[in-house]
Amino acid sequence: MSDTSDLLHTPLYALHLELGARMVPFAGYSMPVQYPMGLMQEHLHTRSAAGLFDVSHMGQMRLVGVDAAAALETLMPVDVVDLGVNKQRYGLLLNEEGGILDDLMFVNRDVANGGDLFVIVNGACKHEDLAHIQATIGALCHVNAQFDRALLALQGPQAVTALERILPGVEKLVFMTGAAFEWAGGDLYVTRSGYTGEDGFEISLPADIATDFARALLAQPEVKPVGLGARNSLRLEAGLCLYGQDIDTSTTPVQAGLNWAMQKVRRTGGARAGGFPGAERVLAQLDGTDPLMKKRVGLIAQERIPVREHVELQSMDGTVIGEVTSGLLGPNIDKPVAMGYVSPEHATMGTRINAIVRGKAVPMEVSAMPFVPNRYFRG
Repeated sequence: MSDTSDLLHTPLYALHLELGARMVPFAGYSMPVQYPMGLMQEHLHTRSAAGLFDVSHMGQMRLVGVDAAAALETLMPVDVVDLGVNKQRYGLLLNEEGGILDDLMFVNRDVANGGDLFVIVNGACKHEDLAHIQATIGALCHVNAQFDRALLALQGPQAVTALERILPGVEKLVFMTGAAFEWAGGDLYVTRSGYTGEDGFEISLPADIATDFARALLAQPEVKPVGLGARNSLRLEAGLCLYGQDIDTSTTPVQAGLNWAMQKVRRTGGARAGGFPGAERVLAQLDGTDPLMKKRVGLIAQERIPVREHVELQSMDGTVIGEVTSGLLGPNIDKPVAMGYVSPEHATMGTRINAIVRGKAVPMEVSAMPFVPNRYFRG
């Protein structure tokens, strides 16, 4: 991606340049990594007020048809069928070995009564995901890509204050619910969700009104633009995985500690147990009959030395036990934090291990995640 002429632009590209963003290649797009305020201040502003993120590179699609929920459920170890109207859920597309093809969010917009399942997948995976979904369940439901729509995330404790001035009624939403709105003649769908650990919203809207809507948000005193750099540090402090880094086809949901995303109805003994790719392996890992060889953990460095991805992890006796997948100096916790995979015997809270940074052993402690408490609005 060194030739920037090959990069795609989101509908907000010109606005990013106007705001002085530093643009970088990401998922095939030219995206803002930071603005003149700088990564640290963008991060702290999001935690204290409200940050506006352009996430239009992500893939939006609609699944339509009375069998759509049952069809999507065959691809994931997640309860799709029983999800209520305008309720949102986190999902995982798996391969036949139980490895994670992508993680995603989906909303039931009354699919049983002529609505749809609204699905948002990662930008770098969206074309492969679309092909996979069409190939596997395309005969059971209509799969409509909406890759031309914009997607904004407004995150932070004052996000609701700013957004309700523009979209009255949005304050009634609670975490992981959504609703349709209208603005400037365009159809919006807003969910109270995000990937920072803060209260906030994700807003799907037509490309032709995205810049005007973003300007309306940025005119609010609480809101500042925030780039991908702070989005990464915010999600890591919140203990949230980044696809392609912390989870991928070489990791299963159980190894990744995502057991909470797999509802009882899909587990062994549940009413709709199994029936998804890799079910035999994943369910065996869940009930312990297939012991894990690695496990995702949170780590806090005991010295002020940032520990980044691909750094080797060793036990105190020098045995290699794993690798860091994400790491940086957490702006709010003000300590170097990381997540990575270690052998299960070293995954207990409080276990001391070493990260090998440029030949130096940096002591780390296995710690609970999130590193900063989540502040989702549950009503």
